[in-house]
Amino acid sequence: MEAARLLEAMGGEVKIFDPRGLPLPDSEPETHPKVAELRELANWSEGMVWCSPERHGAMTGIMKAQIDWIPLTQGAIRPSQGKTLAVMEVSGGSQSFNAVNQMRILGRWMRMLTIPNQSSVAKAYLEFDDAGRMKPSPYYERVVDVMEELFKFTLLTRDVSPFLTDRYSERRESALELSKRMNQKSI
Repeated sequence: MEAARLLEAMGGEVKIFDPRGLPLPDSEPETHPKVAELRELANWSEGMVWCSPERHGAMTGIMKAQIDWIPLTQGAIRPSQGKTLAVMEVSGGSQSFNAVNQMRILGRWMRMLTIPNQSSVAKAYLEFDDAGRMKPSPYYERVVDVMEELFKFTLLTRDVSPFLTDRYSERRESALELSKRMNQKSI
């Protein structure tokens, strides 16, 4: 929510996905209402903020499930390709970077433009007030830096994303051929 407030203050339009009710990947059809909502938001967005608690030294299962429900392709459309991505985590204990590192790898895998900066908030239970707002601190300043960088990278790449993500191997293949190859009913 703090990231959303910052992005809106910078002039961004923000929509937040609430994962409550999202089924495990492949346990329901992609027409499930929560899956459809997530995919619609992924298609709508120019940039994304992925934020996960770190649990047992890794991002949470629900965070991974959200990422797994975002397809690499929908027909000839790649919903994540060329979009900017910021990664952040909160930890209950000491500062770690395991979750952000995992999300960074996934963002690259999904051909997103993952910004260089990231945020990891240690002992998160001490960093928020009763209203859920982040207290002033170096952690908060880092979140501001990350959102500012995401906003700038999104603006900088907005008009050139198709050029940056254009690949020779994909230019050789027609949209129909790609759709046939990627939308196999069984493997």
